[in-house]
Amino acid sequence: QVQLVESGGGLVQAGGSLRLSCAASGRTFSSGAMGWFRQAPGAEREFVSALTWSGDRTHYADSVKGRFTISRDNAKNTVYLQMNSLKPEDTAVYYCAATAVVGLVDFTTPRVYRYWGRGTQVTVSS
Repeated sequence: QVQLVESGGGLVQAGGSLRLSCAASGRTFSSGAMGWFRQAPGAEREFVSALTWSGDRTHYADSVKGRFTISRDNAKNTVYLQMNSLKPEDTAVYYCAATAVVGLVDFTTPRVYRYWGRGTQVTVSS
């Protein structure tokens, strides 16, 4: 059974940084992608970033480009999201997701992902 466990969330002041981790267990992902999504209260889940396990594709939402960096450690089956210059509007529950689907896939779309973590809260104070 595949499990994704996020960690690293917390409370930070605007301009600060956090690094989220997503550890996958139950399966070694050698293909497909890992993604990060977030959901603020009363809002829909939105795409943040994605990275293929092969490393040939990365994607970022316009709202986080230049501030967030996604990376992976294949040996640890873990994906990271380094978040810098955080803003109050980044406040949300952050979810990681995984898919083994390959090819011409839109990794910014939630429906592509089969596996989801339970989320970690990120709160940015002004």
